[in-house]
Amino acid sequence: MKDKKIAVLMGGPSSEREVSLRTGKGIANALREKGYLVAEIDFSPRIFTQQLQEVEPDVVFIALHGKFGEDGAVQGFLDICGIPYTGSGVKTSSVAMDKYLSKELFEAFHIPTPRAGLLQSADSLASNREKVELIGYPVIVKPVSEGSSIGVYKVTTREELEEALKSAFQYGETLLVEEFIQGRELTVAFLDGVGALPVIEIRPHSGEYDYNSKYTKGATEYLVPAPLTKELEEKVLTIAKQVAKVFNSRGVVRLDIMLDDRDETPYVLELNTIPGMTETSLVPQAAAAQGISYGELCELILLKARHDG
Repeated sequence: MKDKKIAVLMGGPSSEREVSLRTGKGIANALREKGYLVAEIDFSPRIFTQQLQEVEPDVVFIALHGKFGEDGAVQGFLDICGIPYTGSGVKTSSVAMDKYLSKELFEAFHIPTPRAGLLQSADSLASNREKVELIGYPVIVKPVSEGSSIGVYKVTTREELEEALKSAFQYGETLLVEEFIQGRELTVAFLDGVGALPVIEIRPHSGEYDYNSKYTKGATEYLVPAPLTKELEEKVLTIAKQVAKVFNSRGVVRLDIMLDDRDETPYVLELNTIPGMTETSLVPQAAAAQGISYGELCELILLKARHDG
């Protein structure tokens, strides 16, 4: 593999551009330190063909968050080109990117997930309010296809709903409304060829794990491994393995879970097929707890690169 040219794909036009650039540059530097020939591509959908022609990569390491990178679009294009790439294929990416479609898959395989519904910008406030109140306050309102907690709002009363919808609909015409689960926030990564990595508990000092809590240094405490009973840890890891299998994931994925305070049921929120990979991101933290360095993690993901077709 070290005789091949690796293109790290990052940036792009999505709302997660800055996070993607940080992820991509971290990966590129780590692979260079491992002796790989690496080029960096700041993705532009209008000229992506030209960008590939200029770099002529043998393998593409996808570090592109949000639209194009996580919805299967780039994966499909690379499949057509016959260029191997890291991470999951078109079907897995497109389903995981759609939070509501993911929930339907969770439910089909009896994987616990909070009750949810869809809200449409074309519908009246009264119609959307009715759907929310069928679930019952408090709820979480969020875009169906955004990441990094962008456009996510906790709504506790009818009075808060209108403003939350107005803000969240800026990120898309369809929103997910989800039952709020009071409890501990966990995340677990699954690495192709290695298995489930240690569970992490997330404790934001603000009480909410929003964009600022994720990307502001010192704003959140991460407990690795999470302080869980052996029985509960096994339960969470088993769910992670099941989700990775059901979604047919590749490379590394990360599962976000809420552990209900009432009965310690682990409720799966979503699957991230291209999780953040800065050196301080959750997946590298989990890998480090298992003795896998950041550079080794990047290399393990790279070595699983392939294309479909």
